[in-house]
Amino acid sequence: MIIPCPYCGNRLSTEFSYLGDAALLDRPEYEDGDERWADYVYLRDNPAGPHRELWRHSAGCGSWLIVTRDTRSHDVLSSEPVTERP
Repeated sequence: MIIPCPYCGNRLSTEFSYLGDAALLDRPEYEDGDERWADYVYLRDNPAGPHRELWRHSAGCGSWLIVTRDTRSHDVLSSEPVTERP
């Protein structure tokens, strides 16, 4: 899979680290209990189609990117630098 880095150009996905969903998750409070924490840690949506993900160009410039990828075909639709916390 080729990921277009806005700073380095097209690179193989092996140069990147996948960090997960780019949507901001609602982190529970310490007092919320085990069930709420288990949901936060383990339950994630598994969308079919375009999905925004966080990637870091760990073997390159070190930048954080939001990559929009079609999860059915692994086609990268776009990438953009993270300017704020998503």
